[in-house]
Amino acid sequence: MASPPGPPTPSPDAPAVAYLVSEYPTLSHAFIENEVEALRARGVQVHTFSVRPTTAAQHRSARSRREAAGTTVLLDRARARELAGTAAASLRRPRALATGALLAARSGPGGARGRLWQGFYLAEALVLLEEMRRRGLRHLHVHFANNGADVARLVVALGRAQDGPDSGWRWTMSMHGPTEFEAVDAFDLPAKVRSADAVACISDFCRGQLMRHTPPEHWRKLGVVRMAVDVDRFADRSAERAARAAGPLRVLFVGRLVPEKGPSVLLDAVAALRGGPDPLDVRVRLVGAGPLADDLAAQVRRQGTADVVELLGPVGNEDLPEQYAWADAFCLPSFAEGVPVVLMEAMATALPVVTSPIAGIPELVQDGVSGRLVPPGRADELARVLRELAAASPQERAELGRRGRRRVAEEFGAELNVRRLRDVVGI
Repeated sequence: MASPPGPPTPSPDAPAVAYLVSEYPTLSHAFIENEVEALRARGVQVHTFSVRPTTAAQHRSARSRREAAGTTVLLDRARARELAGTAAASLRRPRALATGALLAARSGPGGARGRLWQGFYLAEALVLLEEMRRRGLRHLHVHFANNGADVARLVVALGRAQDGPDSGWRWTMSMHGPTEFEAVDAFDLPAKVRSADAVACISDFCRGQLMRHTPPEHWRKLGVVRMAVDVDRFADRSAERAARAAGPLRVLFVGRLVPEKGPSVLLDAVAALRGGPDPLDVRVRLVGAGPLADDLAAQVRRQGTADVVELLGPVGNEDLPEQYAWADAFCLPSFAEGVPVVLMEAMATALPVVTSPIAGIPELVQDGVSGRLVPPGRADELARVLRELAAASPQERAELGRRGRRRVAEEFGAELNVRRLRDVVGI
């Protein structure tokens, strides 16, 4: 099977790892690109794999296009014959295949549909196993406890069955939430934690949730590795904002346009700020794509705020710094989160942030110190805090933003968290 463009075959003295994601690269998973890039910069050879192909619309930066070109897709129809030939090599090892089939039969939710999907995952695992073997790889790391994790545990079970329990096959996982915590059985979460060799949790909250569903003897596997940003890439723009001429409060939202991110709450707050006896001059940009796009456009028309709200659609990661520079405040009024990377990016530019005190966010944002926290779903409270930010002097907003930047630099920087990742998962 021909190698795709990408990292060379690992040499014996260089650490190497395979990364498997259900879809890679994508706009919403730019943080995985950040992690891969940081590992490679520190001498780790990272080979990237995607279960499903992604589209050109997801590759809006030069880095994403490079990653797409260097990523092997397991369900790539264009290379189906090559992939089938690769998987056939595993079929010549019937005892190992029986081990994988037994694990697949016992894994995931029950019922005919669950068994069918595990059969698909086993086929994908056979392809990935032989490709990793060909490249000399034995460590497989995944993000999320979704189908990538299903495939990963099957790959390692097959590898150990073929080569022995001490042959170096291992799999590790980065755990985010909140989706998996809302459907523990559907994701087979406890079993995946028990199977994994190590789990990197993005927050103490996330680690605590896994501890709820895992026997204490497995807690030693769970380490905290925060999602990180390159603080140097997102320069402090507070002086630039403070020097702007007086004008409307500029509010920025960046995220998937899905209910859990709360964009409708922000639009309700804007409508409240624009109405009443003391209207506030405000401008809002929503950056992102998702199933709520048409509903949000209709909400803007219905509320009569089309003159102050822009729906910009998706923006490439390389273009986000200029969006952060445009804004006076960043708003992410989420209902469910892990710890949003866009929140860290905004804070790294010293942009004051307003968000919800849910999941791991309070580990990043302390109300009144490194940002502002508003109860989820409270458009009235969000409007009140945005009005307070508008009334604050540019210097006061700049100081709040600078404290947020310091918080990101202290605990959420790339250098620190790559070291943590390597320690926790053993790269």
